[in-house]
Amino acid sequence: MAKDKKSKNDSKKAKLAEKKQKQEKKAEKKAKVKSAKQDGSDAEDVDLDQVLEEYRRQQELFLKITETVADSPPKARAAACFLASPANANQLLLFGGEYFNGALATFFNDLHIYYIDRDEWRTVTSPNTPLPRSGHAWCRGGNQSGSVFLFGGEFSSPKQGTFYHYNDFWRLDPAAREWSRLDTKGRSPPARSGHRMTYFKQYIVLFGGFQDTANQTRYLADLWLYDTANFVWFNPALPPAQLKPDARSSFTFLPHEQGAVLYGGFSRVKTAANNQGGKSGGGRTAMKAVVHQDCFYLRITPPAATAAPGTAPVVRWERRKKPANAPNPTRAGATMAFHRGRGIMFGGVHDVEESEEGLDSEFFNQLFAWNIERNRFFPLGLRKPRTAAKKAGAAGGEQRVGRRNRAAANEEELLKKLAALEAVSQKLGNDGSDDDDDAMKVDKMDENDEEKALVRQMPVSMEMPHVRFNSLLAVQGDVLYMYGGTYEKDDREYTFDDMHAVDLGKMDGCKEIFSRPLDDAWIESDEEDEEEDEDDYEDDEDDEEAGDSVELETSAEGNAAKKFTPSTRNKSKGAAAATDTVSVADTETTAESEDTEATEADSPVDDGLPHPRPFESRRDFFNRTSNEWQEVLMEKLRRNGVKIEYMLVKEIKTKAFEMSEEKWWDCREEITALEDEQEAAGIGEMVSLADRNTGGAAAGGGSAQRRR
Repeated sequence: MAKDKKSKNDSKKAKLAEKKQKQEKKAEKKAKVKSAKQDGSDAEDVDLDQVLEEYRRQQELFLKITETVADSPPKARAAACFLASPANANQLLLFGGEYFNGALATFFNDLHIYYIDRDEWRTVTSPNTPLPRSGHAWCRGGNQSGSVFLFGGEFSSPKQGTFYHYNDFWRLDPAAREWSRLDTKGRSPPARSGHRMTYFKQYIVLFGGFQDTANQTRYLADLWLYDTANFVWFNPALPPAQLKPDARSSFTFLPHEQGAVLYGGFSRVKTAANNQGGKSGGGRTAMKAVVHQDCFYLRITPPAATAAPGTAPVVRWERRKKPANAPNPTRAGATMAFHRGRGIMFGGVHDVEESEEGLDSEFFNQLFAWNIERNRFFPLGLRKPRTAAKKAGAAGGEQRVGRRNRAAANEEELLKKLAALEAVSQKLGNDGSDDDDDAMKVDKMDENDEEKALVRQMPVSMEMPHVRFNSLLAVQGDVLYMYGGTYEKDDREYTFDDMHAVDLGKMDGCKEIFSRPLDDAWIESDEEDEEEDEDDYEDDEDDEEAGDSVELETSAEGNAAKKFTPSTRNKSKGAAAATDTVSVADTETTAESEDTEATEADSPVDDGLPHPRPFESRRDFFNRTSNEWQEVLMEKLRRNGVKIEYMLVKEIKTKAFEMSEEKWWDCREEITALEDEQEAAGIGEMVSLADRNTGGAAAGGGSAQRRR
């Protein structure tokens, strides 16, 4: 027995000596490569302060703000900011980001504007543009509806060996294309990236993110509010016993009428290394990835009108139940954009441990709508346009839909006239229109814009874009725009160079605005070579020692490698359990309570308000229920002490239409499901008995279809 033990020890010593020899050879090889590289290509000894100072000097060469038409879309990038312009309903804004080719990282600080109605990209240069960065956050300005606010981000050496995090705060005037750095009073948020921002009334709300140091990645859980009226940051002190979100980055942060709502996110937490065979791990720890699935309301109570200027608002985190029907399996890098009281989610990645050597990752291109008030996810699927599927065989059927056909024909003729007028003048005014029809102007103009978009004949597919994560999303009007994203295969990372659009009202296809081939110039990094050498040694060690070393070494590598890539951050032995790991409060939620939540969410919502019907447009819904919505509005105004006798009929109708439109979108996913069921059963539009009788002639035999 003693001989076996001695033989085993000798074998270990031989393996350690072999590993040491390999490391010496590797160090010698790296030294030779380093000396052969050109200046500036090596990242480890780059002075970031000098690099950023050079960027500042180059920026000062721009003497004024210029906007030029670009020959092609922006260069491929990830971790940029993408937003629908709050100053123009036909523009999208794109700023910053980074591109990683496997060895070198390139950062951008260019501002690009996409003109939706012209299908045109423009590039803006300015002497005051923020320095290059990625992982920053921005949002529109709430009460300052014409402004965009940006905070933080990160910059690194080309090989990402050294990181610099920003703590600067900027305001962009999208109309004038002008950047302004904001010098705030008192304290301000520390530097970070991977955080999120949203807006509430006069406040900009910032939460979370992370900071990279030389040894680790530190995730943040601090909350900050910026008062745009008094130019001051608040860091509200929360009661120690109050439940609040754990530290995280890459989460969803959406506006709400009472504050903001937070969902999901990603972080890494320290855990004890796995113990095998009952042996102790020697007190070592590893970083385990966590994909959060919890949800919080942030309630914000502004100070009273009589309070002194600069008084901090009162805030409170309130934990919500886990959303019903959440995407399964759990996924990181699933981005979300806000649209009419709901979040639109796309993509994501789920990491599953395949073996000790690496991870098997599953990527997604599914689209979901998260109804914030009901706290429920609905899958969104593309649907083929309903063209000539409603041909009525009986005379009664023609009489029932005759009014709709005539209305559609009249509307088509009107749209053609509007298009002809626009060809003469770029401005399409509302002069000479009937005031009673003003409430429907937005719908008609939206449909006119869609008709003009079809003239460009962009490719339309009934399939969503390629699977990916960390795609950039923006909603302008009722159209979702998806820009770029990341995909991984084997040891390679792909940055998509494309943009697609989906009409959230019609869901009649995915339009390809542009798509360029993926860059094949991928360079193997030194870290990957080191991984291979380490793996060769680890395979010869005992199981316990091998497990510990994999976790620790890949954890250290993750902090110095690619940023904002949850799947690459997860490449450690403990990452498989991470996808199912959430905060302590999450683990307390039992399967029984989740089933109860799903059952409650599945039940129909009866709030006493008019309900849209299948195949009913927003305009048709309001025309049918206009009187009811006006009564609901006037009752609400009376309760709030508003004297409705002083309001114009046009104003009442406009507000009533807004209420009906909110209800239409709130029920959109349920109605879409009903429409799909009815189409599968060969049923066309639903017509009530009242509508049938109004149609004039008797409809003949047959019973009216009812919702089930």
